[in-house]
Amino acid sequence: MLSEEVLKVVFPLLDGVDLAVCMVVCKQWRHTARDDYLWKCVCANRWPSICKRPNSHTVTYYRIYQTFYKRQRPQTLLPPRLSFDDLEFFIDIWNEDELIFSEVVPGPVLQTGIKFLPTGICKTLKFHLESPEYKMTLPVDPRFNIPWGETVSISVLVERKDSNKVACIINKSLFDYIDRSASRALAFEYLNFSPNYPFISGIRAWISLLFLEDGDDGIIDVFGIEMDFRNAASSKDEVLWLLDMLDWK
Repeated sequence: MLSEEVLKVVFPLLDGVDLAVCMVVCKQWRHTARDDYLWKCVCANRWPSICKRPNSHTVTYYRIYQTFYKRQRPQTLLPPRLSFDDLEFFIDIWNEDELIFSEVVPGPVLQTGIKFLPTGICKTLKFHLESPEYKMTLPVDPRFNIPWGETVSISVLVERKDSNKVACIINKSLFDYIDRSASRALAFEYLNFSPNYPFISGIRAWISLLFLEDGDDGIIDVFGIEMDFRNAASSKDEVLWLLDMLDWK
């Protein structure tokens, strides 16, 4: 059994949840973990100004933490009012002023994704595309090449079939960041939401060109496109809710 001196060194390094778990291990751990100095440290990390209050013998820091700490519970979304069957995406890509890609993409195609990855894909990108995380990807067929240093931009509009209304996701944004370690060129734009949702802002749509790199010719060989909203929407239902709140015209 660990000595009390060792516990007093380790316990101040724990957060409130872990410290509470230690209290149910055994009597010795419970006795040590109930020291209010440890809970003052926990409260100081969460609510720093609370430690400036005068000392009180009636309300302990352990009791303050018990009273005000709330475990984060996952939010359950209602079923979205949209489905990908209701959507069509209009994707246009320019190299300088030359249109090099222009497609109308049905929503279900983004769900199908890239079934067969090309040979020569880098390990980082291969791991990402094969991971179980939700993603929206589109194979580019035929593939197109872009020389390094060229100015490339993209526009993405989306149409609702149920109302024939259109919203803008990306409007001629530049691929101004290239992550060569992951073989991705990225562009983004802040989404415009309906006036019905005045408190939603600051959410970006990201578009990635997925490519193979030809080091000899200084050319990137684009084989796919990915669209995502990062942490703002990381599941199918969350994406559909986000799209539903756009400023549809």
